[in-house]
Amino acid sequence: MGKKLLFIYNPHAGMAKIRNHLIDIIDTFSKAGYEVTVCPTQKQGDAINWTREKSGFFDLVVCSGGDGTLDEVVTGMLQRERRVPIGYVPAGSTNDFAETLKIPTDMLEAADVVVDGRLFSCDMGRFNYMSFVYVAAFGIFTDVSYETKQDLKNTFGHLAYLIEAATRLPQIKSYHMRVKWEDGDIEDDFLFGMISNSLSVGGIKYLTGPDVVLDDGLFEVTLIRTPKEVQDYTEIAGSILTNSQSSFVVNFKSKRIRFESLEEVPWTLDGEFGGRPRVVELENMHKALQMIVPKDVELPCMKVAIPDKTEEAVSGL
Repeated sequence: MGKKLLFIYNPHAGMAKIRNHLIDIIDTFSKAGYEVTVCPTQKQGDAINWTREKSGFFDLVVCSGGDGTLDEVVTGMLQRERRVPIGYVPAGSTNDFAETLKIPTDMLEAADVVVDGRLFSCDMGRFNYMSFVYVAAFGIFTDVSYETKQDLKNTFGHLAYLIEAATRLPQIKSYHMRVKWEDGDIEDDFLFGMISNSLSVGGIKYLTGPDVVLDDGLFEVTLIRTPKEVQDYTEIAGSILTNSQSSFVVNFKSKRIRFESLEEVPWTLDGEFGGRPRVVELENMHKALQMIVPKDVELPCMKVAIPDKTEEAVSGL
């Protein structure tokens, strides 16, 4: 019996560029021996539902779109008891997680990785009753990605985010929060908070620090205290960009972390709106899903021996 592949794609992501490559991508999968079922998303939540309800009938689920599409597929897969590997053909404006996994941004090259790559067991995140792939954040500019209109993204790409962000400068707000984790407890006013498992966030590499590990069961956490003076913003920017110390920037690693606030705090999960909870509990789901990554590139992961059968698992699906 042939192998079966469920291909879920967002036809509007990243200037709708998949339209020029769709036939070739499907052809790549078919030549590798897969019977391909294609599902173009029509609205938010489609990828979650299809992954949750249909993926049990397939050997592999592949998604194409931006980080939001990948987030939906991951969400749907995590709701299943039996989980199958996920391949990713990035087609968004930023593609942070693809950058982290060293998946090519060229769509046809990414399709080749799907059929020729290896499996990598990757950490995922839980946010209250929801899940996320690589970042949960609150505070300054974190709503820019989901408030920026799709047609603006399609026209201007990354510039669209800068245009939207510039309109927010007069509206900077901080949140008084208590933060608890395994090794600490802090209460303060925070301008920004980021819980991540990625080398790139918002298209900026190494924003999360120099020692990110994708399968260690730990998040990288960055909290920025509210500045007192205008010149403090310069110190904060320098600290983040150079990974130097600042009294305004708190960095640590954690498996579980809890945020408590007396007011509603808007969060973003993988660039999409995550609600306005007063209390948030986050947990790192250690090696929760298998992603397909290029065979011959080194990822920021724990240095453990990879059995031969794992390296060859994709071809044996």
